[in-house]
Amino acid sequence: MLGMVFTEFLEMVEEGFGPDVADAILCDASPGHDGAYTAVGYYDHAELVAMVVALSGRTGIPVPDLVKAFGRHLLLRFTQVHPKMFQGAHSLFDLVARIDGHIHVEVHKLYSEATLPRFTVQDRSPERMTVLYQSPRGLHELAVGLLEGAAEHYGEACTVQTQAWQDDQGQTGP
Repeated sequence: MLGMVFTEFLEMVEEGFGPDVADAILCDASPGHDGAYTAVGYYDHAELVAMVVALSGRTGIPVPDLVKAFGRHLLLRFTQVHPKMFQGAHSLFDLVARIDGHIHVEVHKLYSEATLPRFTVQDRSPERMTVLYQSPRGLHELAVGLLEGAAEHYGEACTVQTQAWQDDQGQTGP
């Protein structure tokens, strides 16, 4: 997983809970890199999961809620750090429709080793969009937070619903 995700998670924790909590969850999680992440490095997503679980243990906030909040935080940072990724998208649905065919192509130019999730638009009307989210990491709550953050960015009301699925090869998702 791209290091930017790790550095942004730790920044969110420091901003929301304080530097002492950020240090404490690093001690609790004992990540392989001792919490020394670079934005352009690549790290095992299990380290991030361990830090989220540690944060949940210290705050009492359920893991899914923390992961969704992180998705919203991450979307805001993407708009600040990579504003060109949002050019040409005038709504949440426009943005989602551009993820795999445009945004992720650009991300791969910047981070060639990144393993990105897939967002496949299956159905779209002016009021509703059905998207298949596929990721080997199973962080669907992060995707929900990203979508909610994008809706906020565009000033749109949005309800994200998830549904479990299984493909022909036995891969499952929310």
